[in-house]
Amino acid sequence: MAKEVVKRIKLQIEAGKATPAPPVGTVLGPAGVNLQEFCTKFNDATRDKMGDVVPCEISVYDDRSFDFVLKTPPAGFLLKKAAKVQKGSTKGANEIIATITKEDLRKIAEVKLPDLNAYDVEAAMNIIEGTARNMGIAVKGVNDAELAEQAAEARKEEAEAAKRDAELAEMEAEAKEFNADVPVIGDETKEETEEN
Repeated sequence: MAKEVVKRIKLQIEAGKATPAPPVGTVLGPAGVNLQEFCTKFNDATRDKMGDVVPCEISVYDDRSFDFVLKTPPAGFLLKKAAKVQKGSTKGANEIIATITKEDLRKIAEVKLPDLNAYDVEAAMNIIEGTARNMGIAVKGVNDAELAEQAAEARKEEAEAAKRDAELAEMEAEAKEFNADVPVIGDETKEETEEN
């Protein structure tokens, strides 16, 4: 009789560094998985990928045994590694923080191809290029000129927004000065009723 899957759990763990401590322990403990056994198997399976973050899909069966499938590292992680940056842009495509080559893009696409919804490397490159664009990473010869133009437009828009904010603040200050000189009508009628 086939074992029944009672739970599927997805984790992203650094290769070769799984320990029974959180986050692994807090997720797998309630599922009844032998934590030490999982950590040993995971670390052995990912020893060749040290330094990478490896997504893992764990199937827990009704007898508390488990299987796991390793996926390719996240595209964002691979792009940051290729661009040698700690994190992506906070403003998305409006701010270029790094540039990678088309060869780097191809390598990342080849690594990610099994997990992407693409039939060939060219389609995978388009997907990875979109991720890079949203992280503020330009691809030399592909979209670097376009992203630089977008960044220039974004800076121009930010300058215009700052100018509008300054004008608005000035208008609000003038309105406060004007309102300070005008007597409030409601207060006069209140004083008259108190006198009567």
